[in-house]
Amino acid sequence: MHIAVAGNIGSGKTTLTELLAEHYGWTPQYEAVTNNPYLQDYYGDIRRWSFNMEVFFLKERFRNILEIEQSKKTIIQDRTIYEGVHVFVANNYKQGHLSDRDYQAYMELFELMTDMVKYPDLMIYLRASIPHLVSNIQKRGRDYEQSIQIDYLKGLNDLYEDFIYNKYKGKVLTIEVDDMDYLNNKQDLTSITQKIDSLLYGLFPLESEK
Repeated sequence: MHIAVAGNIGSGKTTLTELLAEHYGWTPQYEAVTNNPYLQDYYGDIRRWSFNMEVFFLKERFRNILEIEQSKKTIIQDRTIYEGVHVFVANNYKQGHLSDRDYQAYMELFELMTDMVKYPDLMIYLRASIPHLVSNIQKRGRDYEQSIQIDYLKGLNDLYEDFIYNKYKGKVLTIEVDDMDYLNNKQDLTSITQKIDSLLYGLFPLESEK
């Protein structure tokens, strides 16, 4: 089984992935970004290296999906190939960092790849306001995140909304996380696991919310 956790920077994806992996005995899969050989060049000249960097990420995400489909374990994945494309690549294109030609070629490659694989059994979307995202980013204190602009986060949030509600065709559970602290409050985590149990195992009379 393939479970995915989606959400903007600072929404709490990695924390929830870890907690759910522990709760259910699932195997977590995290996106590795440090092994991308184009990252340094990308930050030196974003427009020149965007296509190369995004193709590398696409290749790695596709490899991850193939590994998940071949695994006999239940995998919970922190970020998927779908939001990587419909949110982050779309944002790069919107910002003018990808040409029309490169973007079209990239999207054709993405569509060919995703025609060969299945959607996750469940995608958990962590929906958060900009103040909540900013607060979490400041709390965790990663140096490279402190320069992120609010307009950038808002642009990603808008793309996430469009992705989840207009583009993504798989099963989605939306969790409003602004008033949640599932790391420190067991009741908040339980409310999430009960919804997951309902959607995956039919244990509670709850419908999917998208």
